[in-house]
Amino acid sequence: MLEKLNALTEGHGALGKGRGLITGVIALSLGILCFLGVMAFHFPEYLTTPELRKSYNVDVIRTIMFVAMTIAGGLSLVNVLLNRARWLSGFAFLMVVLTALLGGHKVPVVDFADNTPYIGLDWFILDLLGSSLIFMFIEKLFALRKNQPIFRAEWQTDFHHFIVNHMVVGFVLLATNLAVHKLFGWAAKDGIQAWVRDLPFVAAVLLIVLVADLVQYWTHRAYHEVPLLWRLHAVHHSAKSMDWLAGSRQHIVELLITRTLVLAPIFILGFSKEVIDTYIVIVGFQAVFNHANVSVRLGLLGYVIVTPNFHHWHHSQDQEALDRNYAAHFAFIDYLFGTAVKSTRLWPERYGVLGDYVPNGFLKQLKFPFTWKG
Repeated sequence: MLEKLNALTEGHGALGKGRGLITGVIALSLGILCFLGVMAFHFPEYLTTPELRKSYNVDVIRTIMFVAMTIAGGLSLVNVLLNRARWLSGFAFLMVVLTALLGGHKVPVVDFADNTPYIGLDWFILDLLGSSLIFMFIEKLFALRKNQPIFRAEWQTDFHHFIVNHMVVGFVLLATNLAVHKLFGWAAKDGIQAWVRDLPFVAAVLLIVLVADLVQYWTHRAYHEVPLLWRLHAVHHSAKSMDWLAGSRQHIVELLITRTLVLAPIFILGFSKEVIDTYIVIVGFQAVFNHANVSVRLGLLGYVIVTPNFHHWHHSQDQEALDRNYAAHFAFIDYLFGTAVKSTRLWPERYGVLGDYVPNGFLKQLKFPFTWKG
């Protein structure tokens, strides 16, 4: 069973229909997430994110877990009875049983100490579940490359980046907040912050997105034009396939630098919590959607808002696309500064770093910026 599971997780390509692999993978994925969820219920002070657990409703999370356990258990049991991928479904059913034995969705959550060291297991579970359900559905409906399977080549590397960058959310928040307060605290002025807080909500949201994107644009451009910074950013560009998971391929050092610099003006201007929360939703959606394997174009609006079409060109190896399309939210910024792609073709041909010199694999990519001699 373990050998077959290892072969499945190390491989790539279409799963094929009628063999129970698709339903088995769904059952196993939900079973593992349920097991991780019950562990978070048992140890919330160490496995959940303080900022996040204040926002969600625990009863809703319990309902989601119960539904996920029911689906995983039902799919795996049917496959076992029908003798379809029993090795896969048997393991999935085992995860559901183990989750149930540990208390399942009924584990009581009592008062616990704050200010404990933690990893963002809850953020990982919710984001993986939400992102996969939403964006896999969108990719199937509006697929750009219809023959690209969900488990395409190198998906494991991107998934490892996804896991790590979500698990260390606490460290990232602590490090970026500390850096911003130490480096930019002197620039915060009550008068400017009062003016920003008095803005209408929609105007404040547009302003925070614009300010953040202007900083992101020049930071992103520096990653391409400064050789030392390109060592970090090349990891992100090494993805040879575009889908909802590809955007997760990002070196942790780049993540810290970029988030610190983007957070700085947000802190200095003193946007309200509601505006910042809205911005987080916007940036979270666009970061995933603009890498997705979807054929969505917005006509003239595409000159204003960054779309998958716009950002796919940024990841292209095509000569006309190199060092272009830096903006994350507003495409007009690239048109304003003369860095927008100009091509007669609708979509690029190939993705990745020109020369394909970045190694595949999370640990190799983690070391790459410090060992590359190019």
